[in-house]
Amino acid sequence: MSGKPNLKPERPWFSSGPTAKRPGWSSQAIPHELLGRGIRAPEVVERFAEALRLTRELLQVPADWRLVYVPGSDTGAMEAALWSMLGERPVQALAFENFGQVWAADLRDHLRLEPQILAAPWGEFPDVSKVDPAKDLIFPWNGTTSGVRAPDGDWIATAREGLVICDATSAAFAMALPWDRLDVVTFSFQKALGGEAGLGVAALSPGAVDRLDRYAPPRPIPKVLRLRNGAGFDPTLASGSMINTFSVWTIEDWIDGVEWGLSIGGLPALIARTEANAAALDAWVRRTAWIDYLAADPATRSTTSVCLKFVDGRVTAMEEPGRQALVKRMKALLEEEAAAFDIESHRNAPAGLRIWCGCTVDTADIEALTPWLDWAYATAIAD
Repeated sequence: MSGKPNLKPERPWFSSGPTAKRPGWSSQAIPHELLGRGIRAPEVVERFAEALRLTRELLQVPADWRLVYVPGSDTGAMEAALWSMLGERPVQALAFENFGQVWAADLRDHLRLEPQILAAPWGEFPDVSKVDPAKDLIFPWNGTTSGVRAPDGDWIATAREGLVICDATSAAFAMALPWDRLDVVTFSFQKALGGEAGLGVAALSPGAVDRLDRYAPPRPIPKVLRLRNGAGFDPTLASGSMINTFSVWTIEDWIDGVEWGLSIGGLPALIARTEANAAALDAWVRRTAWIDYLAADPATRSTTSVCLKFVDGRVTAMEEPGRQALVKRMKALLEEEAAAFDIESHRNAPAGLRIWCGCTVDTADIEALTPWLDWAYATAIAD
């Protein structure tokens, strides 16, 4: 492609976190009445509780699960679960992308639990035949940095002795989750619904609450990660109370996103929008000779954080710094034109592109984006 495309995405935000705001979002739509109020004021606590109720409804969390807020986005929610629950029995971790590797390193280097790490190269899903239902299991459902996701939950036993702690931050609200096979599901506001960063949510099964009630881990736990009180699980955390001071603006913005999701048809509609976006990008990948998926197996290919690799011989012959430079050049070209922002791969992943296709993105913007990717590549490779 020689000339620039004529049509640009109306909302050129394709970052994998924070993600694009919902269609039609405006700061003026966010209630301002409680900004500046005390975090323990009854009206504020009620708004935090309302956000949990709406989140449960939209995400279709089982009625007997508890939802709690944790500071530090999904990272904080995962760390709270790991530090507060693990140590009772042996633990396994699936490490097939950056964050799975981070959780595995935390288990090994900081919690000193000697985990069994089931690893896989970038673009592949681990061999889960080795997953042991007698052990606790930690894994990301969707690898935000690799574009690889769990194909389903069939490989997780329903009759388990160990807990299953699932980092679902790029899967929640975009993919169906098998709640009957999971015990802790974590996510953050900044992913699928385009919320603000800083707050995470941990959804806890009855089995997870039971672990908190009867098992006190043999380690000090920082206050901001503490899910237990002196007697076990702290039930006030599931009522809208906060571990520390959270942002009222962030909660109101989250409620706005959840209410939008409910208004357009709930979780099935969010999943359908995500899959339509992924399909539009897939049509371009199939007809484009210089690009392909990092995830080779369609069954484990993400529909949210779609990660792409270069397959043009001119690029594959380069050393990694050369490929990184090409990505930076494409990124700069696209951002100068305001045609796309933040489409580069994660800093720890192989050089390539990463396009967020979650539900807050419009399919028309994915379709408008792809000619710009062709233009940016043609321009960058010729430089």
